[in-house]
Amino acid sequence: MKINTIAPEKNEFLKRVNSIAKPPKSFHYVGTLPPDGPATVAIVGTRKPTAYGREVTHTLAYSLAQRGVIVVSGLALGIDAIAHTAALEAGGITIAVLGNGLPDIYPATNARLGHRIVESGGALLSEYPPHDKARPHYFLERNRLVAGLADVIIITEAALRSGTLNTAAHALEQGKDVYAVPGNITSPLSAGCNALIAQGALPLTDVHDLLDVLVPPASASNSAATLPLGRTELETTIIGLLAHGLRDGDELLRQAGCTATDFATTITMLELQGAIRALGANRWTLR
Repeated sequence: MKINTIAPEKNEFLKRVNSIAKPPKSFHYVGTLPPDGPATVAIVGTRKPTAYGREVTHTLAYSLAQRGVIVVSGLALGIDAIAHTAALEAGGITIAVLGNGLPDIYPATNARLGHRIVESGGALLSEYPPHDKARPHYFLERNRLVAGLADVIIITEAALRSGTLNTAAHALEQGKDVYAVPGNITSPLSAGCNALIAQGALPLTDVHDLLDVLVPPASASNSAATLPLGRTELETTIIGLLAHGLRDGDELLRQAGCTATDFATTITMLELQGAIRALGANRWTLR
């Protein structure tokens, strides 16, 4: 991978970091820097998300990228990787800010994902010299850049003492809006998000609320994504149930009122059509 070096003031997209605390004198990057203009959202969170955190992160990142929003994150395990992956699956652009020097990718388990980001028109960014090894304090320093490159920041799942809250603190210092996804009050991995909301962060319960702010509809005819229509009555029924929040396959089968064979066939067809995706453990969600 060819490493490029550029001063932030030499690129319209990177210029936005010049107003943050301790802006880097230069960036090293691999890939293609996006133009300045499209809305940009940072999505961050815990490295060990629950099924809820994974689903919410994927849904948000996919929906935003599908509407042309650039997704920024840190290529860490967990929420970061899910956000990058969902953006790529939506055919969008995503930017990863690393806590180590290029062309190495840390963690190594996300190396393939890093290459996919570059191959899909995105970029890997670092303020550290080439081949500089990852250090614990680098990740905290990196957080100010993740926040600085974004118009708004979304925390999808985080513990009360999560390093993710450091990114939220940087965003607030930079005058950025921070959105947090509310979670179960008994879940330790939602405690950070719930605390942020209690302290004034904006609760995010519907991606369309954010899209209406970031990507105002050009006209009423294309304002909001509508639910896909099934090709059969059963497909339409299942899509409607998923849209109302049902995820469990057994419950979907019961409420659809069909045979297990018809249900399995229809689920398979919807997945092949790209209308739904599997969450694992016999759970499903809309694309």
